[in-house]
Amino acid sequence: MAALSRRVDCTHGGDALIALPSRRKALRWASCQLAAACLAPTLAMAQERYPSRPVRILVGASAGGGTDILARMLADHWTQSTKQPFVVENRPGAANTLAASLVAKSQPDGHALLLATNTGQAIAPLLLNLPFDPIRDLEAIGLVMVVPHLLLVGPGQPARDAAQLIAAIKARPTGYNYASSGIGSTQHLAGEVLGLAMGAAMSHVPYKGSSAAYPDLISGQVQLMIDTTSSAIAHVQSGRLRALATTAAQRLPQLPDVPTMAEIGYPSVDITTWYGLYAPAATPAAVLDFLHEELHRALADPVILQRLQAMGGEVSGMPRQAFADMNRSEAERYRRLVQATGIKAQ
Repeated sequence: MAALSRRVDCTHGGDALIALPSRRKALRWASCQLAAACLAPTLAMAQERYPSRPVRILVGASAGGGTDILARMLADHWTQSTKQPFVVENRPGAANTLAASLVAKSQPDGHALLLATNTGQAIAPLLLNLPFDPIRDLEAIGLVMVVPHLLLVGPGQPARDAAQLIAAIKARPTGYNYASSGIGSTQHLAGEVLGLAMGAAMSHVPYKGSSAAYPDLISGQVQLMIDTTSSAIAHVQSGRLRALATTAAQRLPQLPDVPTMAEIGYPSVDITTWYGLYAPAATPAAVLDFLHEELHRALADPVILQRLQAMGGEVSGMPRQAFADMNRSEAERYRRLVQATGIKAQ
């Protein structure tokens, strides 16, 4: 039997076989198989090298809002940790679902991500005819944080506390408009739940993001808003807005003088906003797991954790599948609330 004169060197593609002529054809086939076997791990490693280029994080809200602030915080951290740029893109519109639609249709390789809230993932699909399914067409990576809402008024609002505001609304509901970050947002739903609880319907004024609503709230063109602590707390602490109540279960350490909705007699107004990270469906599990780990490394960073807590956020180490299950259960919860309030796409 012919002997091989030297071993196959994988670094040279397996072409190092020298054989007797009578066995040349068979050994050429063997050489190709060995070369492929040597090359396969190299190809696999190339495919697993992630991220291999800049990563886009799409946000369905305007710059300056809570989702945008959070996305930029994470993007800065991941740019440092992965040595690849993570770039935030704001695509406001369609109740936060424009950005989600773009990500759902992107190449499933982890280079287009979505930072979303329950507005786009659980509420808007109940109201809008979307060209995609947020649960089927997006892979859940991880829960970032959960924040309560604040009942907000501008500095010129004569009501000094929630009881005075609610009494004024009940006396003249047609004279009160409430702002939201868009149709189908958690802010929209919270306003409708409050109106249902008070028995006094107010007019809804949707904006493209919280930051777009604040100038009109501050000037008094709209009378109130229920918005996330992540977007509003800095404005409250600076005095540009006044918080009259919070949807949190207990008073917030950052705003100890602001009572809860339960304390003022409206426990049903318990809407919160959660933020989650998503990728297109069919993204490789290895990439999803990598991103999940990177997310929790970022959330464990003391500087980021302190900033999130300052925004009123509660951070969770929830596993990826548990977050996907939560998304589904939240969609069902909001289905019941939408039916109860009668919210329609305007």
